[in-house]
Amino acid sequence: MEDISVITAVHHPLRRRIIDHLLLHETAQVGAIARALNAQVGSISHHLRMLQRAGVVEQAETPDGDGRASWWRLIRTSLTWSSSDFADSPADAYLARQAERANIRHQLDRLQRWHRVQHDTDIEGFATDALAWATPEELADLGQRVSALIDQWRAEIDRSDGHERMPVFFFAHGFPTQV
Repeated sequence: MEDISVITAVHHPLRRRIIDHLLLHETAQVGAIARALNAQVGSISHHLRMLQRAGVVEQAETPDGDGRASWWRLIRTSLTWSSSDFADSPADAYLARQAERANIRHQLDRLQRWHRVQHDTDIEGFATDALAWATPEELADLGQRVSALIDQWRAEIDRSDGHERMPVFFFAHGFPTQV
């Protein structure tokens, strides 16, 4: 079970963008993150320290040996939790639900931005959905399989092969529903 302090630290909007940047670039210098996210260096430094306290990022070795620059990398690439994990603490359960909502907003915001600009590119995205019967255990198994597939797909990408790549975002939700 994730600690609630980690969940709440990650789901601040700017911290989520910092995490996304580090996920794509592996390591990055504070100034480069600030430029990429159109934010102030001091603000990025503050949020990196908050993520460091939560155990999500750590300072990285400076690639060129120049100790004046502050470089960072992710040490956690995923979190898994449910608000039901915090049933013993109504306050923590509330914070976990708020983080779930923030996560969904983040995902839908990305999808809406794509739909606003997709007509300006010849690159296709994709959508998929499914409806099936499942026990809670089978639904959990599906989630684990999807996560494993994404991890495997990421690991198979050879970023040194000379191909030009762009950031892509994938999200999926599986949940009980009514027809």
